[in-house]
Amino acid sequence: MEFTAPVVLVHGFWHGSWCWSLVAEQLASSGVASVAVDLDGHGLKSRSPRARWARPFDTGAFATEPSPVSGITASSAAASLVEQVRRIGGGRPCLVVAHSMGGAVATAAAEQAPELFAELMYVTAFAPVSGAPAAQYIGMPENAGEMVAGGLSADPASVGALRYDSGDSDRRALIRETFYNDVTDEVTADAAVSLLSADAPAGVASEPITVTAERYGSIPHSYVVCTRDNAIRPALQRLMIREIDAISARPTTVVEMDSSHSPFLSRPAALADVIQVTHRAAHRPDRSRTARA
Repeated sequence: MEFTAPVVLVHGFWHGSWCWSLVAEQLASSGVASVAVDLDGHGLKSRSPRARWARPFDTGAFATEPSPVSGITASSAAASLVEQVRRIGGGRPCLVVAHSMGGAVATAAAEQAPELFAELMYVTAFAPVSGAPAAQYIGMPENAGEMVAGGLSADPASVGALRYDSGDSDRRALIRETFYNDVTDEVTADAAVSLLSADAPAGVASEPITVTAERYGSIPHSYVVCTRDNAIRPALQRLMIREIDAISARPTTVVEMDSSHSPFLSRPAALADVIQVTHRAAHRPDRSRTARA
């Protein structure tokens, strides 16, 4: 039997491989193998400021302590992701599915090693292909109404990270509305907030990423637009799709979902269906990397 490389599932800021578990179950039930990875500074690679665990809790110390993940950049995280994709696929090209700020890392990784990407699928993700850092997109008019910045507990430029205090009840409510506003299962939504890392490396968002038509543009791209997203607004998602199309050899395949920022928790079966269809198409024997006629 011919080996088909597994789907590689990439999370966004503050999350980890855990957030893909419901989708991975759905994919497995359809016979699609998948591996969710932890990006540098997240999941099993995360590191928290000491003040997060100090008792009594000191909000001032939490807001000012330099982040232990401040040295991570988009380029360094991408290099780690490239090695993960290479190992998971055994050197064969994989469908890489990237969520949120994981899209910035996957974009840089696709430029570094396009031969490892059968396709890059963005799920309401940053795709900073214009040369501007992902952080610059956050303040664009197309992202008006985003709720991420309002929940931060520290100045990213000062501590080197985007920092969340998920132990504060008011901030927990805001975080849930930002990421999980349509997750109806209270246990799942509460668990997800509790599992978030405190710090996401600011260097990933602040580093400009340069991509080329010859490398990044040679691989197929798809994008899942989430129309109820309070973290990356739909208008910004569509702007980034247009920018991908300006450099890619073929138009981006676009699917829209009536979902919050986290369809992997609110609509895992529907998202798995989209991934399964894309995985099948990405590994067709006749799939070409030349532009469509």
